[in-house]
Amino acid sequence: MSEAHNAEWFAEKISDRTIRGIALETSALIRAGVLPVGTKLPAVRDLAFRLQVSPATISEAWSELRRQKIITGRGRNGTWVSGDRFVARPERLASSGNYGENVLDLTRAGPDVRLLPPLAEAMAYGASAHQLNSYERSRILPELEAAARVTWPYDPEAFLATNGGYNAIYTLFHALVTSGNSVAIENPTAMRLLDILEDRGVRIIPVECDNDGPIVSSLQEAMLQKPSAFLFQPRLHSVTGQTVSKERIEALGDVLAGTDTLIIEDDGIADVSNAPRQSLGGRFPDRVIHILSYSKTLGPDLRLAVLSSSKAIVEEIQSYRSFSAGWTSRVLQSAGAWLLRDPATQEIVARAGDIYAQRRDCLSRALRERGVPVQDGGGLCNWIPVTSAQFAIVTLAARGIAVHPGTKFSITPSNNIRVATAALTERCEEVADGIALASGPP
Repeated sequence: MSEAHNAEWFAEKISDRTIRGIALETSALIRAGVLPVGTKLPAVRDLAFRLQVSPATISEAWSELRRQKIITGRGRNGTWVSGDRFVARPERLASSGNYGENVLDLTRAGPDVRLLPPLAEAMAYGASAHQLNSYERSRILPELEAAARVTWPYDPEAFLATNGGYNAIYTLFHALVTSGNSVAIENPTAMRLLDILEDRGVRIIPVECDNDGPIVSSLQEAMLQKPSAFLFQPRLHSVTGQTVSKERIEALGDVLAGTDTLIIEDDGIADVSNAPRQSLGGRFPDRVIHILSYSKTLGPDLRLAVLSSSKAIVEEIQSYRSFSAGWTSRVLQSAGAWLLRDPATQEIVARAGDIYAQRRDCLSRALRERGVPVQDGGGLCNWIPVTSAQFAIVTLAARGIAVHPGTKFSITPSNNIRVATAALTERCEEVADGIALASGPP
């Protein structure tokens, strides 16, 4: 580092000596080119001495810039300027490829559009929603709340409509969980959940899972670190296809009792699963946030999810939303309520769930016939153990099949692949052949 950029020089440039101020003014120096990419920053203790703040203050400021990928490195090797601007992007999702027409893309665990209900009549109904085009920031239309309550797994104090399940997760973490806090989450889990947590700058604590859900001893170990929240999928795991057993969810509740940890329940699969809905909300109504997304059942373009919690928590989340849209489209809420009440739609959703189960079972059965160990389950994908995920990805790619490596869904190393089965129809045997070849030693 040049002499001009030592701790004394640096301290002269920083006027706001709070954590936020140091981070903002340092990033401004970087964007202006005063601290070009490749510049080594002063040692934390040296700069803290010059600024007359604690080393922890500098470390927190650097953590924020590190989260934004403006600086990199730490410890004895030093810290360096690695970028001159921050472009927020979901790293796991953004690394997904765009595959050609001749590639069988089994990376997207989304619904088969041919199995979704028609929206025309529902949208026409939604166009006459109560208070249409009003700027009043309504949390949820009464008719959507009434329709959601019919199958809700407990009786909550308050509901809130959001623009999809991931929007609900993103919003509540920004409203309720401070950057730098710890969050416990199932391992593996949905890659977009990890993207959201990593972008928020929280410390992620993995909770390992088995066929019955999060392992009790792993959650107990995680709770020793006093996480602000525990996030899990109580109905059907979107990655592994496993369901939390009734006995397991009660045991998890025993671990969470006596703490103030937020309990976030993410039901992103909804009625694609025939497993019963369950929640810890009846036991911990003051700190459970239960989220149900309708993207997989009613269609992703409906952009609709509903969450429930205490009135106080819903108010905090809604208050944060006031910085942006403020409410979810009344047209979409009303259309969603119409679909939830419509018997024909419910028959379509039930039939789709059966077909998804058949497609997943077809691949599982074919893999077991070829000696590949897989678990029974449900949902839109299969979680398959392999000797080497890298070898498996390359081998399948050579056969024109694209799948995701398990590392996208895991906080710890993973030799698994995730194979989406929602649209897997006549090529089940071919895919099983490829996976059997790819699952062995490289």
